[in-house]
Amino acid sequence: MSHVIRRASELALDETTVTALRAALKATADEVVQAIIDEVPPYANALTGHMGATIRRAVRTALGHYLDLASGNATGGDGGDAAYELGRGEVRDGRSMDALLSAYRVGARVAWRCLAAGAVPAGLPAAEVAKFAELTFAYIDELSAASAAGHADELAARGRDHERHLEHLARDLLAGASPDVLLVSAQRAGWHPPVSLTAVLLPAAQARPAYRTLDPSTLVLDDLPDATGVLLVPDADRSHLLRQLTDRTAVVGPARPWTRASASYARAVRARSLSSDIRDTEDHLPELVLSADADALADLRARALAPLRTLPVATARRLEETLRAWLLHQGRRDEVAAELFVHPQTVRYRMSQLRELFPDLASPHRVLELTLAVALRGS
Repeated sequence: MSHVIRRASELALDETTVTALRAALKATADEVVQAIIDEVPPYANALTGHMGATIRRAVRTALGHYLDLASGNATGGDGGDAAYELGRGEVRDGRSMDALLSAYRVGARVAWRCLAAGAVPAGLPAAEVAKFAELTFAYIDELSAASAAGHADELAARGRDHERHLEHLARDLLAGASPDVLLVSAQRAGWHPPVSLTAVLLPAAQARPAYRTLDPSTLVLDDLPDATGVLLVPDADRSHLLRQLTDRTAVVGPARPWTRASASYARAVRARSLSSDIRDTEDHLPELVLSADADALADLRARALAPLRTLPVATARRLEETLRAWLLHQGRRDEVAAELFVHPQTVRYRMSQLRELFPDLASPHRVLELTLAVALRGS
């Protein structure tokens, strides 16, 4: 407020004028508050009761400090500090800076009218009245600037807090926290739970750009190990989501109830570990099922295909290919031959060999084991 103090030093308010102005201080403050109530809609119901009394005291304090400045008895620091805190408080009360600036404009007009009405009859010379007006509006401008700074700082602080709470919620979801913990975390973040969440894995550098194209309630983390980012997309239209991610290196997990988002994330992680070409995990369910327990699948293959291990490698490979085609085509010889590019008689010959190796080939249990054992090429 250095230039306000400088203007105040140029103003010569005598004791008679200051006394007259102080006598009208309470009435001036009341008129300022009433005008703000009448002319600034966001304050229509905000200045009643306890809050109204508090703000009236604040207005009187500001006006009193202003008169101290005008009479050369203050340095200006307290008014700016109070205005700064007022700006922060407006954020907590849910009002915009536009509303507060409107209140300042109304307050400045009414305060000047009332102060001038007290100063002129007290004998303040016309030249000093002009200086008094300049000081009044300069002081209000300084208060407005201080409040704007407080408002902006509080918004920034709240934004950072909100981001931290959202990140904490995302981590709780990925960790599979209990529904009770998740509800508390969601409430703290001010996040309204959807019906479902879909996990999307992608490089960390792509997480924020992709997030900006999605539902604003999407949760995002971009600091996971291996430079991985994850998005948790609420109530996603899957086909639309996949189109939105067309140009990104993304793996899209299944939609799951929001408290089970960790299951969607786990499947996306496993799909990525299988192949870098997987985008939609729903297109690769057989591979995901068969890779759920790699050791169990290896043991199953070793046991189910043990008879083939007694044969030369090339023969065993041909018979395994034939067995796989025969199982997948449910024994239709011509279809098996077409897939293998061999004559149907060759299929018949190979199947006779397989029946010798697997006498119980018609057993449902044996068919199930063998189907799983040869389901994926190169397993």
